Amino acid sequence: MSFSSEVKEELAKQFGRSRHCQIAELAGILELEGMLDEEGKLVVSNENSLLQTKYGLLLQKIFGEKQEILQIMQTLHWDQEPYRSRKINHRRADGMLVQQTCCKRAFIRGAFMAAGSISDPNKSYHFEIVCHTLEQAQQLKELMEFFETEPKIVERKERMVVYLKEGSQIVDLLNVMEAYVSLMNLENVRILKEMRNSVNRKVNCETANINKTVNAAVKQMEDIKRIRDTIGFDNIPEPLAEIAQARLDYPEATLKELGTYLDPPVGKSGVNHRLRKLAAIAENLI
Repeated sequence: MSFSSEVKEELAKQFGRSRHCQIAELAGILELEGMLDEEGKLVVSNENSLLQTKYGLLLQKIFGEKQEILQIMQTLHWDQEPYRSRKINHRRADGMLVQQTCCKRAFIRGAFMAAGSISDPNKSYHFEIVCHTLEQAQQLKELMEFFETEPKIVERKERMVVYLKEGSQIVDLLNVMEAYVSLMNLENVRILKEMRNSVNRKVNCETANINKTVNAAVKQMEDIKRIRDTIGFDNIPEPLAEIAQARLDYPEATLKELGTYLDPPVGKSGVNHRLRKLAAIAENLI
């Protein structure tokens, strides 16, 4: 089962306690996937079994056994034109339905159940809800922004897509929709990813430092051999000759270790200073 399906399976079991929240969630579903069938019944066009089941349960909770289409449309503050024309006018939901914070949550949950998807967090972070019109998309974007997320809108195949690509914001929106198990699963993936990235950064940094140290040692050996073969160590100051011979004797030693081989011992900065002088001498011999 995909991660998106897991989220929807969890959300299919979530229902607002209050009737107004249930109506808001129903609005989120029908605004995006509502349609009139050949018999004039108000149905959802998405054949997903989870959505179909939740749609039926919402109708049951809100209207009981008597589920007349005109009553449903009146509850959602729709006019009767769609019923007469057999066509749903996909537009912004009535603002009265999403005034309260709990209703905003429910509407977003319904919209996601109807037309949303979320990518496998092991591969990438991407959350989206596909809307029919820009007007719908802008309303959904505003509702998501109310919960301090930063969604964007893009047009795709004559539809408007509201999406998020930031992992932390997707976690926040799962919390908004009350998909708490999915939220924890996503957080676990994020933590593992961050740990791997942190380890990789440290390894890359250490590798770079090792390469830098090795390259510096190789250059020092080349400089020292050039001095030895060209003018000899007898023609340079004794402290420089001493460090030059130490580097030849201990090619893999660190600067700190090299200093311990001198008499008297010299600190890391002192060793580095002498090697720089040797490099300058070697440069003049080219």
